[in-house]
Amino acid sequence: MKIISGIRRKYLKYTIALLMLTLVLSSVGIVIYVRTSMLDAISGKYEFMTERMGIALDNMYQKSDEVTAECIFYEDVQESLQTKGLEEVNMLALGKYFAYIDLEGMADYCYVDNKGNVYGRSYSSVSYEDVEQSGFQEFLGDDYSKTKWFWTEDTLFGSEEKTLFIGRYIRSLEYAHEPGMLFLKMSPQFLEEMLKTDVGMSDGITIGIMDKNGDICLSNRKDADKMDKGVHHMQELLDGECKGMLLSGERVGDGALSAYRQAESGLTVFSFVPDNVLNAELTRMLLILVGIYLLIAAVAVFLSLYFSERFTKPIQIINEAMTGFDGNDFQRITELHTNTELDGIGHSYNEMLGNIERLLAEIKEQERELRTSELNMLMSQINPHFLYNTLDTIYMLARLNGEETTMKMIQALSKYLRLSLSKGSDIVTVADELENVKSYMEIQQIRNMNLFSYNIDCRVDAANTWVLKLILQPLVENAIKYGFCDIFEGGKIEIVVEENQEMLCLTVFNNGSPIEEEMCERVLCMNTLPLAELKDCFPESEHGYGVVNIMTRLRLKYTDRVRFYYEREEDGTRCRIQIPKGGRWEDVQC
Repeated sequence: MKIISGIRRKYLKYTIALLMLTLVLSSVGIVIYVRTSMLDAISGKYEFMTERMGIALDNMYQKSDEVTAECIFYEDVQESLQTKGLEEVNMLALGKYFAYIDLEGMADYCYVDNKGNVYGRSYSSVSYEDVEQSGFQEFLGDDYSKTKWFWTEDTLFGSEEKTLFIGRYIRSLEYAHEPGMLFLKMSPQFLEEMLKTDVGMSDGITIGIMDKNGDICLSNRKDADKMDKGVHHMQELLDGECKGMLLSGERVGDGALSAYRQAESGLTVFSFVPDNVLNAELTRMLLILVGIYLLIAAVAVFLSLYFSERFTKPIQIINEAMTGFDGNDFQRITELHTNTELDGIGHSYNEMLGNIERLLAEIKEQERELRTSELNMLMSQINPHFLYNTLDTIYMLARLNGEETTMKMIQALSKYLRLSLSKGSDIVTVADELENVKSYMEIQQIRNMNLFSYNIDCRVDAANTWVLKLILQPLVENAIKYGFCDIFEGGKIEIVVEENQEMLCLTVFNNGSPIEEEMCERVLCMNTLPLAELKDCFPESEHGYGVVNIMTRLRLKYTDRVRFYYEREEDGTRCRIQIPKGGRWEDVQC
């Protein structure tokens, strides 16, 4: 292949140098990493097995503790501890009772009450003197009533073989008598169950059980007791009554040791993995990895030579794509298949176009959400004084009047609150909006007896016509607060809902004091002002809050298609609101 000067020559020179450096460094790194990973994986396998055996040991101790506890509660056992003791028939029955306790692997048993009576199998010849001479009571220690496991010679039943015993003090639950003692001799199969595992073991692996004195109780290998160094090291690390995996892959001699001590029994399960097992798979794995690495290196050199010839063409494609992007055509993507870093550049460029397109869409969506957030914020700022005053009124009526008035007012207030919340929606049906304002006026009628009457004239399909919620109530509130401020009775409020062409018209009329002309002009100006300048129409805080709130929410929802104004008449004031029909959000795209 002809090599020319320029970018291709530099590309090849730097690529070959990089590959050589990578070959050297990676070879060392792979050897170290693979060896560590293989050793961790193999030792971890047997650590997991050890932990499972330890958990099995925990469960078996717990089982023995529950079974011996049940013996304490047995009626004849408790009676045997009393001063009178048991009759001969009951003594024979109690001796048979222990043969049927729910503990697998029990080879023999012996129960001694606090009067020196021994209860065992019918053919057992164990006497109280045998119990005392066995020294088993020393294993029970000074604990009040705790299940004890101990590995010792069978000096009680006469076999003289080392085996596992389970012992416990048996105390009276009602009287402060001397305790009895229960000793259970366990068969070898009891501990062998813990050494059964479904984890495949290589030859040379040693697993077993050791007591707290360092004696190996049981093992899968006959030469397990030759692990003197490992046993002593394990005893040093396991010094103390701690429960759990205390030894995890500890290096001992020519292998790795894992152990799990069961705190209550003092027994420890362990596994020892020699180095020949740990390294058996390592050599073969390293040879495979080196072969694969050399093959990859050869292919990489060949591909570098091949793609250097085509290196400049993809660069030109990317350059044309980037310089030709006008900011509008997001489908102008590049398709490169060079199997080099250029593919990553092309892919990044394509992702950049997609990200820019998504970013623009997100900005638009955020602007829309911002407007919705502003709308919700404004809705949440509705003056709560009405609610406080109403609650005060309900309280006073509850004290001064009968229950009917209070119940009526509470019912109206409940409807008002329910419709005001409208399950978090800002769009409701006209029927709900009218029901809301009706509840409000009923509450005000109770508060202001004979002050006003009202009439609602709905000329549209109220159940299927939608409108922004809480726009009528502030208008009615203003009518009562300002229109009826100079009268004490005879007030009148009329609400009309009608439609014409594509607009929905809501009108609120009151026959109170007419609105000032200046106020009419301010409200009218709000229809043409930008949204941010609406508050400037009413700089004083005591006037115009409800009107600004309504207008802001209407503009946020329906943009500039809203008409909101007051009309001053001889006999009162009329407020008109015109909005587009179809008030749902999907029908009104802002």
